[in-house]
Amino acid sequence: MAYQVVCISRDVGAGGEEIGRAVAEGLGFRYVDEEIVRSAAESSGLDLARLTGVEERKTAIRRLLKAVLDAAPVSPEAYAAVPELITDPNPDERSREVIREAVRQTADEGSVVIVAHAASYVLSGRDGVLRVLVTGSPDTRAQRLAGQSGISRKDADATLKEAEAARADYLRRFHQVGKELPTHYDLVVNTDALGVDSAAATVLATARQEPSPTPA
Repeated sequence: MAYQVVCISRDVGAGGEEIGRAVAEGLGFRYVDEEIVRSAAESSGLDLARLTGVEERKTAIRRLLKAVLDAAPVSPEAYAAVPELITDPNPDERSREVIREAVRQTADEGSVVIVAHAASYVLSGRDGVLRVLVTGSPDTRAQRLAGQSGISRKDADATLKEAEAARADYLRRFHQVGKELPTHYDLVVNTDALGVDSAAATVLATARQEPSPTPA
């Protein structure tokens, strides 16, 4: 049986959302991103702004997150400015577990592509899950983000730097990951070398294969 869940983590501007949507369409799977957060908030009674840290955020990346929550983005890459999930500086364990449980429940339903929320870490070791990292050089990613989001190159560079710091902090606090490594994933695609379309085709072809047995 082919993979039933594809988790896509991505660096800002690497094209992860576009790849995720293309893979979901190719497999006939559901595509999930910020929907998980909304579902978690609704099912738990927690305030969505508290989970995502929108209130009182003044940086460019948090303004982009607010735009995502308020209205559909102009481009899928607008979602990429939210590295996994930006939360309050000191999220409590209940908030953490609400998000993790939402990811697990989404995976339980199967036939889904999950973008963001560190799903690759939440679902590590689970059979039938393909964990993918979409990356690229900072220069190419900044150019792509500026072109698709309509911001200046200077703002794009600043957004990338803050996103990378926030992503590292999120993984450290939520998943005790001191340093993210390529070996944390089953497949790493570089959209500098492959481009978004070829990268999507690579992920799609891999997802259609029989998964290797999970090591004991």
